[in-house]
Amino acid sequence: MTRLINALFRLFLIAVLIAGLIAIWEQIRGTSLLSRFRRGDTTTQRIVLKEITALGKLELVKYTFKDIVEHEQVNTFLPNANAILIVEGEATGCIDLTKITMANITTEDDSVTVQLPKPELCTWKINHDRSRVYDTHFSFLDQSQLVSDAYRKAERQVRQSALDGGILDQTRQNANQILRPMLERISGKKIGLTFMK
Repeated sequence: MTRLINALFRLFLIAVLIAGLIAIWEQIRGTSLLSRFRRGDTTTQRIVLKEITALGKLELVKYTFKDIVEHEQVNTFLPNANAILIVEGEATGCIDLTKITMANITTEDDSVTVQLPKPELCTWKINHDRSRVYDTHFSFLDQSQLVSDAYRKAERQVRQSALDGGILDQTRQNANQILRPMLERISGKKIGLTFMK
């Protein structure tokens, strides 16, 4: 009986030793300690031009946001998973100048009236370099999906915060402050700006 216990104990020690060696190997495998024994990595990359798009959107205002976002994933059997992010995002208001036609420009004696397109929200995004995951709870199975969903929620919040914060009105004001003096200098006439409905 003692032989069997000794044999099982030795087998257990060997298994623990092997598991420990594997864990140590996994830790040092990716570090720079072994880099002097590796050959240089070579990467071949081919970039293919997919699309060319003409741009005519004049960006007139940019809002930057910093916020704490909580996202909860409801689970049926497991506790609900949640993630807390500290995010920084930005939204840009612009006017699409490609929508202006000759019908939108009215000339009188010493003045010109230009009807501009409605201001729009051009871009809204999360700055991932300045954002981070603060904490996650109960993300047993798929933490990456939980965090990805939280970032999508944060991006929607950036868009809504920009609209609620009056980015379209600010874009309209900046168009008057920036475009009017520039067009008056170029044309030598008094410029009036209106917006399409």
